[in-house]
Amino acid sequence: MTAPPLVHALHRSWWVFLLYGLVAIAFGAAMLLWPDLSVIALVLTFGALSLADGAVSLLSIARRDLALPRWLLALYALVSIGFGALALLRPAEMATALLWVLALWLIVAGVARIVFAIQIRKLVRGEWLLALSGALAIALGILFFARPGIGLIAIAVWIAIGALFYGALQVAVALRLRRRARPM
Repeated sequence: MTAPPLVHALHRSWWVFLLYGLVAIAFGAAMLLWPDLSVIALVLTFGALSLADGAVSLLSIARRDLALPRWLLALYALVSIGFGALALLRPAEMATALLWVLALWLIVAGVARIVFAIQIRKLVRGEWLLALSGALAIALGILFFARPGIGLIAIAVWIAIGALFYGALQVAVALRLRRRARPM
């Protein structure tokens, strides 16, 4: 019995998974080695994407079949372009500003979790876990406000850990596919 063409092609392309995995591992390692530069690179990338999104949105105003009112699309385009320009011109300050937005969100989300845990305490066992997660979110938000440098580095480290984990999984898939691609 022969394998379907898709399975055969997948087994032959094991090296693509290996390449993705190695690139992700290199990316994660670089972020761990240079987290401060990694944060700036992420902000610059986000700025470039925001600038491009704003430009495309601005050009889209001329289209006839808009789902949004033109004024709203224009506002969105201008804010995106402004944010993108600021991120490209002043990446360190924008990284700190983004962290403050994240810190504020963590505090609001933490309060919401605690309130929700109190409201459901008679309905659900273990609601204290939800309240604990809310308290941890609040603590992290306060830490990010108090020490933004630590917060930026922490975000870079978590992204790096995620990239390393993803890369390791891709390499494992590649090796498994390679083993299966060999004739028995």
